[in-house]
Amino acid sequence: MNLPIQVDTRRAEYVLEQADFERIAIIAKSGWGLNIDKAKKPLIKSRLSKRLRVLGLASFNEYCDIIEVGNEDEIEHFVMTLTTNVTHFYREVHHFDNLETNILPSLISRAKAGERVRIWSAGCSSGKEPYSIAGSILSLDPNAGKYDLKVLASDIDPDVLQTAQAGTFHPSDCTFPSDAHRSNIFLPDQWTARPELKSMISFRHLNLIADWPMSGLFDIIMCRNVAIYFDKPTQAQLWTRFCKFLRPDGHLFIGHSERIIEPDQFGLTLCGTTTYKFDDDLVSKAKTKGLTLNGA
Repeated sequence: MNLPIQVDTRRAEYVLEQADFERIAIIAKSGWGLNIDKAKKPLIKSRLSKRLRVLGLASFNEYCDIIEVGNEDEIEHFVMTLTTNVTHFYREVHHFDNLETNILPSLISRAKAGERVRIWSAGCSSGKEPYSIAGSILSLDPNAGKYDLKVLASDIDPDVLQTAQAGTFHPSDCTFPSDAHRSNIFLPDQWTARPELKSMISFRHLNLIADWPMSGLFDIIMCRNVAIYFDKPTQAQLWTRFCKFLRPDGHLFIGHSERIIEPDQFGLTLCGTTTYKFDDDLVSKAKTKGLTLNGA
């Protein structure tokens, strides 16, 4: 579908009718699992009004028409508008302390012995999370890049994935818990991620509520500050799907404002701040509640 011819709407004050807001919410939920609460109506109006002006549209109803027919370019803007790509290197540093102290050493030993080790950064945004993961790995073993130890980094936003894959960041956008953490990612006076980190990471476009093409299991899944965009039923579906892709004794990390209610029903046990371990002993209990975990 061709976009409408632009008109001068620079001074237009758009009215987001309740019917338009509900239509936007339905589109966001059905296409990407995003939960748009009514309290966000003023924010949605402000953000999407900018897109209406750019496109020269007269109403939110016209804009919804464009999204529903599948205009790929505008869909990218739509998703970006409804989500916030906030991330930092070593964000929630306690997770990385736990990784480096309690989890990564045994995984690196396995990889060094020739085993396959996989880590998934689900919702990687501009790449600071997967680069931090790779930085932690290489800080423990500088040769880890030679092993079968890889990081998958996925996000729904193609634009931030381009930034992530390039691995070059503006200095003002780079904060670290310490100088040691910074040196894990960058060489002195440089702001492009070390090549040995980039070689460990594969970046992929992925919608978490659509089909997942991966076939192997993961030792670690990090999905932090992503589920906050989903309602409780969608979150529960996501935890179930993650557990299907976790190895026995694998770990799931979620964001500081997220919680898994009754984690045992998913085969998970809390083993740290917003950190869960997939527990084989809980799988049978989970199955009695109608869940199928770990591909079983």
